[in-house]
Amino acid sequence: MPVDSRRLQGPESAFSYTLLKKKDANAEESVLSADLQKMLIGSNQVRKDKRKPTDARPLFLRTGIISQAKGSAYIEQGNTKLVCGVYGPREVQKKSDFRLNGQLFCEFKFAPFSCQKRRSHQQDNEELVLSGLLREALEAAVCLHHFPKAQVEVNIMVIENDGSPLAAALTCASLALASASIPMYDLVIGTAVRQLPKLLLLDPTRDEEWQPKLNHDENNSNLTVGFMPSMQQICAYVHEGVSNPEELEQMLKLVTEYCLKVQPVVQLCLKETIEKMLANEGENKDAE
Repeated sequence: MPVDSRRLQGPESAFSYTLLKKKDANAEESVLSADLQKMLIGSNQVRKDKRKPTDARPLFLRTGIISQAKGSAYIEQGNTKLVCGVYGPREVQKKSDFRLNGQLFCEFKFAPFSCQKRRSHQQDNEELVLSGLLREALEAAVCLHHFPKAQVEVNIMVIENDGSPLAAALTCASLALASASIPMYDLVIGTAVRQLPKLLLLDPTRDEEWQPKLNHDENNSNLTVGFMPSMQQICAYVHEGVSNPEELEQMLKLVTEYCLKVQPVVQLCLKETIEKMLANEGENKDAE
């Protein structure tokens, strides 16, 4: 049946009136939590991808992926794959955006084929929110006063999304900025943890992530953190769901310990990049 586009369809925040029906919510939530935990982890405490609850997915990093960018990086965290390009510093285009300190422009975009449901070519609300979170996290790590009256562009493209895209984007963007010789206070390592009743899952996949339509009881949440290991500071904190303060403390301890383990891996990737650059410069001088 055709839809009358000239008639108001109601506000976007409207919801179905059937949700207002009275029902035994406590019984449904308890059954849902038990069933969900059985689906995500078996009786032998092993996840679907044969990981233990506190084990992360294999990590692969590489720089110099985009030849036209000043700095670029590629990350694979399991089946989650992202590429980041850094451009600038360049002059601010709009005079209204003029500032004495430098500026960061971050764009987070899912490729149309990256998710189960095809994404649009234009940025949607989720991508705009993730772009803002990425910018706020990187502004705490980049020395903006080193390039006044200029801006640096950070473009993230998600090639395949299998969970925790923001955490992978924080690590990838930090590595790309460092490879572009942008002054930084410290590297940013991103990670996520999924909370279930009496269980924590590090680096959750897409099926393990918190979903607001299914998980609405206590101690059921998802936490994404951007951590600067050398400075021992948190620059990004995104929490979805409901958690007790004691549970949040355990989640933060788990993600910070993982970030400290990932830091040497990122530093080794940067070291190999610098060694290749120096070797190429030496070869060019010998050729001349």
